[in-house]
Amino acid sequence: MALSQDEREQFLAEPHIAALSVSAGDKRGPLSVPIWYQYTPGGDLWFTTGAGSRKHKLIEAAGFVTLMVERVEPTVRYVAVDGPVLRIEPGTDEQLVEMTKRYLAPDKVEGYLEFARREHGESVAVFLKPEHWLSSDLGSL
Repeated sequence: MALSQDEREQFLAEPHIAALSVSAGDKRGPLSVPIWYQYTPGGDLWFTTGAGSRKHKLIEAAGFVTLMVERVEPTVRYVAVDGPVLRIEPGTDEQLVEMTKRYLAPDKVEGYLEFARREHGESVAVFLKPEHWLSSDLGSL
């Protein structure tokens, strides 16, 4: 059963790990990787990635991406969204902190932030306008 607009937006706003897909060019399937993201119902979606990374370059070239999130309990449910990249800008430490707090338990946040600041290098924030939605709740299977 397809989800209502409110149901799909609320589900997407939960801290799921998304599968991000972006065109990888001719004679290649799309690059598909897991990613943390942030979304507020009715707003734009954003995520960060390494500045100059293959993912960053492909997103810039394509100008369009797809994200899909799913769960299996208490029912099988998914939401897939795609849309244009609105902008790509330098990532900030505030974004890193916000995303880390969204996904990790409070006692893991500081350790991860220390690691990420030391090891990840510069990032970019990618902002996406969700335009096309696919969703379903398949019930208990």
